[in-house]
Amino acid sequence: MSFCIAIDGPAGAGKSTIARKLAEKMGMIYVDSGAMYRAMALFMLEQGIGKEDTEAMNGCCGKADITIRYENGEQIVYLNNRNVNSLIRTEEVSTMASISCQQPDVRKKLVSLQKGLARKADVVMDGRDIGTCVLPDADVKIYLTASSSVRAKRRYEELLAKGEACEFDKIEQDIIERDHRDMTRAESPLRQAEDAVLVDSSDMTVEEVMETIVKICGDRKRGI
Repeated sequence: MSFCIAIDGPAGAGKSTIARKLAEKMGMIYVDSGAMYRAMALFMLEQGIGKEDTEAMNGCCGKADITIRYENGEQIVYLNNRNVNSLIRTEEVSTMASISCQQPDVRKKLVSLQKGLARKADVVMDGRDIGTCVLPDADVKIYLTASSSVRAKRRYEELLAKGEACEFDKIEQDIIERDHRDMTRAESPLRQAEDAVLVDSSDMTVEEVMETIVKICGDRKRGI
C-alpha cells in the first residue's frame, strides 16, 4: 500500500519547494499538481483562449495531453510530448491557471491523472485541493500558509533574481485576488481539510518548515 502526503495552501506559501525537498528526503515521488494545471493553462493561452472564455476552456482541455516524467532525477512536465518546464512559471500562465482550474472538465481530467499516480507509488503531492478532493485518504495532510505580504516578498525576490521587471504592490494584490478566487470557486475551493495540520511559514525558514513536517510524517508512520 502506498504512503501519500498531501500539502495544500495558497499561492506563494512554499508548497512546491517543501514538497520537492520532502519527497527527496523521504525517498518518495514528488507530484507537482500545480505544474500540471499550469501546463493546461499554457495550452489554452497558445490556443488564443481568453481568460473570460470558460466555454472554450472546457471544450479544448481534452486536446491537451499532459504527463509528468522523471528524467535524470528531475520532474519534466510534457504538454503534447513537448517539455514545457521553462514556459509554465510566468505570471500570465499563473493567472490563467488560477482561472482555468475552476472549470469542471479541466479539473476532472487532471484529478484523474493525479489519483492514478498516487495509486502506483509513495507520493508527496501539493496543490489547492489535494487533501480535500484529490487524496482525501492521504496518510498525512499539511496546510501550508503564510501572510500575503510574506508570500509577495518571496515572489518579488524570485522574479528579481530572474531579471524580470516587477512591482511588489502589484504582486501582493495579485496574490490577494488569487486567494479570493481559489477560496470561493465552485469547484473544489481551497480550504484546510479537517484532519490537516496547519503550518504557518511566515516566520520560519525552509529548514524549520522541513523539520516540522518531517516530524509530523514520522509520528504518523509510527502511529502517534
